[in-house]
Amino acid sequence: MLIPSIDLMDGKIVQLVQGEKKALEFDDFDYWIERFSAYPLVQLIDLDAAMGRGNNRELIAMICKRLPCQTGGGIRDIARGGELLALGAKRVIFGSALLKDGTINTALASEAAKTLGVEQLAFAIDSRRGKVAIQGWKEATSIGPADMIRALDPYCSAFLYTHIDTEGTMTGFPLGLAQELANMTKQQLIVAGGIRSRTEVDELEAIGVDAVVGMAIYTGAMQ
Repeated sequence: MLIPSIDLMDGKIVQLVQGEKKALEFDDFDYWIERFSAYPLVQLIDLDAAMGRGNNRELIAMICKRLPCQTGGGIRDIARGGELLALGAKRVIFGSALLKDGTINTALASEAAKTLGVEQLAFAIDSRRGKVAIQGWKEATSIGPADMIRALDPYCSAFLYTHIDTEGTMTGFPLGLAQELANMTKQQLIVAGGIRSRTEVDELEAIGVDAVVGMAIYTGAMQ
């Protein structure tokens, strides 16, 4: 399954390269909402909230009313997750909050599952050079993706793995890594980072992995 992404920053839709350099920017929300209306799921990320410098809550609320979204970015606690579900998000994405003092925060994951429901939860694993990065990808950790999956598998319905090394570059996602991660969980596995073609999406789907695509759609490389 192809899942289009909408990343919000400063009130606009943007595409960043490796989470840092802004490559594209759009403010024609109606066009992209209409464009994505046929997809069963859209990924909606508040980059400002993820980076701890404000938020795009009004836009999140508007888009969640018009598209079926899994929504994340700066969800630090269960209350914020519940707020986004109340706004119409189909699923909320917890990321940096799943790590606390250098360890995996299974207590938060367990409580979120009990309070919000496992089916409403996706857990983000953002990896650079084989280690998880948090706080808008600015802070490196010593924890690997496999550690996160093993610890958090009972508490969510999906894992969202982003390969920061190729994010926004349209250089392709490492298929072998996708297979390796898929073998670790029975939950839905969604991957992102450099996906550039329908062929690649089909290859991922063939091994049971769904694909988040941003740059390739916004540049017109993928229709």
